[in-house]
Amino acid sequence: MVVTIGIEDAFYLGVLSSHVHVVWALAQGGTLEDRARYNKTRCFDTFPFPEVDELLRQAITQTAEALDAHRKQVMAKHPKLTMTEMYNVLEKLRAGEPLLQDKKKNEVKTNTDGLISSRLLPMHRELDELVAQAYGLDVKASDEEILQRLVNLNQERAQEEASGHVRWLRPELQCPEQAQLIEEEPESLDEDADEAQEDEETEGRVKLTWPKKLADQVRELRNAIKAYPGESQAWHRERFAKLQEEELAALLEAMLETGVVFETSDGKWF
Repeated sequence: MVVTIGIEDAFYLGVLSSHVHVVWALAQGGTLEDRARYNKTRCFDTFPFPEVDELLRQAITQTAEALDAHRKQVMAKHPKLTMTEMYNVLEKLRAGEPLLQDKKKNEVKTNTDGLISSRLLPMHRELDELVAQAYGLDVKASDEEILQRLVNLNQERAQEEASGHVRWLRPELQCPEQAQLIEEEPESLDEDADEAQEDEETEGRVKLTWPKKLADQVRELRNAIKAYPGESQAWHRERFAKLQEEELAALLEAMLETGVVFETSDGKWF
């Protein structure tokens, strides 16, 4: 059974790809023989998405985009590699089980080609931690604690909807009248206030600590370009605190000459 969720915002991809949603789906959904079934009306429609601040929302969105980009890249590079194979290996790594390597099934090669232990698994762990934080949960919370939190939140949302407050995911399609009212709200005429808001949004971005050692700088920048392919030099500079433009340019030039990264004609880094 295939379920398509038509939402452009990667924030929702991140939440739906997290352990929190997996726990909910397994508890709410049905089964087919020994396999779980994702029932849209029970698993998705009843699922209460978290209410988060902009900083945490950006962090979840960026991690989800990196996850999506990684999977597309490795599957494009290895056309025979499937999503099912990748996630079967990922679950084995999570469980600490040995990977098979024979003529019928070479899970070691799948791990290598898919960069599962080095990239996919760490991204999922980061996503699980961020989404747990969004729900006010400890990343080590038990499945029972997760379910209780979601059930309580589901009941709160039901009460909200009974009083007329619905949290539409896509108001432009689900409730066009409400979306039109939002669009018709007059824009602020206070330019100073608009500039202050832009400054506040800039300061609110997630900033990473820039390492002091050169080897660590190369490793950190390489991992950033790998996780967020196709971004500009300015975009990468904004991700790190206290990283100077001249320092970044010199480092990228050195990495370019040694073949670690490459730049496209429009200034995008891969």
